[in-house]
Amino acid sequence: MSTEPGPFTDPASVAVVGASADPAKWGHWLARGALAGEDRRRVYLVNSRGGAVAGRVPYASLDDLPEPPELVVFSVPASAVPEVVDKALELGARGLVGISAGIEDDYELARRVRAGGARLLGPACLGLFDAETQLELAWGQFEPGALGIVSQSGQVGLELAGLAASAGIGVSRFVSVGRQADLTLEEMVGELVEHESTRVVAIYAESFGDGRELVRTITRLTEAGKPVVVLTVGESDAGRTAARSHTGALTSSLDVVDAACRASGSVRVRTPAEVIDLARYLLLTTRPKGKRVAIVGDSGGQGAVAADVTARAGLRVTPLPAVLAARIEAGLPDAANSVNPIDLAGGGEQDLRSYARVVRELTGSGEVDAVLLTGYFGSYGEDTPTLRETELGVVAELGFAVHRTGIPVVVHSMSADSDAVRALRDCGVPTYHTVEAAAGALGTAAQFAPPCPLPLVWGSAAPVGEGYLAARDLVASAGVRFPAGAAVTDRESLLAAAERLRPPYAVKADFLAHKSEAGGVVLGLTDAMSAVWTLEDMLHELGPGRYVLEEMDTREHTVEIIIGARRDPAFGPLVMVGAGGTDAELQRDTTIELGPVDTERAMTMLRRLRCYPLLDGWRGREPLDVKALAETVAAVSSVLAGCAAVAEIELNPVRVGADGVIAVDALLTRAGEERT
Repeated sequence: MSTEPGPFTDPASVAVVGASADPAKWGHWLARGALAGEDRRRVYLVNSRGGAVAGRVPYASLDDLPEPPELVVFSVPASAVPEVVDKALELGARGLVGISAGIEDDYELARRVRAGGARLLGPACLGLFDAETQLELAWGQFEPGALGIVSQSGQVGLELAGLAASAGIGVSRFVSVGRQADLTLEEMVGELVEHESTRVVAIYAESFGDGRELVRTITRLTEAGKPVVVLTVGESDAGRTAARSHTGALTSSLDVVDAACRASGSVRVRTPAEVIDLARYLLLTTRPKGKRVAIVGDSGGQGAVAADVTARAGLRVTPLPAVLAARIEAGLPDAANSVNPIDLAGGGEQDLRSYARVVRELTGSGEVDAVLLTGYFGSYGEDTPTLRETELGVVAELGFAVHRTGIPVVVHSMSADSDAVRALRDCGVPTYHTVEAAAGALGTAAQFAPPCPLPLVWGSAAPVGEGYLAARDLVASAGVRFPAGAAVTDRESLLAAAERLRPPYAVKADFLAHKSEAGGVVLGLTDAMSAVWTLEDMLHELGPGRYVLEEMDTREHTVEIIIGARRDPAFGPLVMVGAGGTDAELQRDTTIELGPVDTERAMTMLRRLRCYPLLDGWRGREPLDVKALAETVAAVSSVLAGCAAVAEIELNPVRVGADGVIAVDALLTRAGEERT
């Protein structure tokens, strides 16, 4: 959308159709909010039943207005919507906001709106708010601030705004996209890139439309210095492919969203409360440059609890160097512990300035990326008024330490809203009433990383064959190694192939996806006649068709890996790698990225796996050829991205040895067909 002021950002005039005097009706809140911006734009209230609304006499219809309205927001019965929309378009409205739900055909309505030269937000949305332009067309009231909210669910969006207000965070822009019959979540997110007052963006989405375009839009926000927090829920089509393949069974919709977040430089959280906890952090201080955290408290128990929740948040609480620990212990009681967590052991009670001194030592040491202060600090002045000024002085020193070093300090305080707690936030120190909220926000803030630009995907429409050999040939064309093999259909063709191949052999049914479960693969055949008898048994059990005689990979000391690639309806090509073999679903050790990936990104994926040490010389073993494995992952992702006729590719197992990588099975699903 254009970044210039438009009907959904700063309209010159607004008409509220369905304006009501009843505070229980949407029309009341829309009228009240619209009138709040009357010093900036002309506001017209429309209600065919007459009667005063907010002290105004409404117009009976849009026809009665003194001018065509630029933006029309309607909250009327579904049956009345077509007439309202047609009249608004006839008058030349440029934008419509549909609060009304239950419309018979949302997309036909949107088609009519676009044909009339306008755009539609909704229907079934909860409106929008823009603090910069005093545009308020939603339920409730909003405090102006720096948090932009774009939500597919209006109720979740309002919950986010309410939680933000309780946390002292205002909203810069709020958009509920509703049914997205016309304007999409991605378009409304894009409007925040140049929205000056928006500093942090929260997105709630249940579906992602053109997911790759949304990734690019979020990347623009990231590059503009506006961190993005994504909230989503549930399982989607990506998670319901489990019956089709290991690749589907081992990934979920949330795995895909996480991959999209990594690509765009955003992060995903699990609840609305976590969105606001993280937004509070991001609006106050810098993100940690690493995961090393020092914990400081005046209670051993609270320090231990903080260490546990901090570790669960993905951060590292490691012992401090001896020299630094000795400097910290100076002036503290004998019972103090400076190993990390740091227990002041009553030192804070004896001298509140101990908190400031210890934090100064830590932030200036170069040994930590963040400090978490946990426990009673923030409550001293509240419970003992004579300590108030001293505590506030310590707060100022903590703020100065953050400003001077760039090392963030986060506080968990037993006080929810003391003078010291408010002062901490005022000087750039995020403060939380629970340690899990403090550690969680810090841990999630540490997950932000630079975005990874998505390559354009140009998929060839060239047809592909079916079966194992077709999959093998397609992937081998990208440089992936397979054992030597040949197609066979009967005794004679198998014996001819066996003369060219080396035992031991494997016999496979070319036409089966899950060969092991159906008895379509037999391994370890030591001679040609064993292979013949195996083929004849398969022909009897599985029927005629094409089979494969293949050499076996007899290398010792290999690790089995699974590599899969598929097309997601929203995010396009994906690539997955993980612990493979017949136990792949049991181990569930996988990672996924938006594809295609290059070798460097594939290497990053491998390092995320729990089984990676097995590839990298576990317990003195010879390191395996991880580079060749990364090249194989990249090759599979490129094959899928470059071939529009392929919906899914899976290699399992891929056997990784010190001398290279060999894929010993391949599955392929063509676009538009189900795997059997």
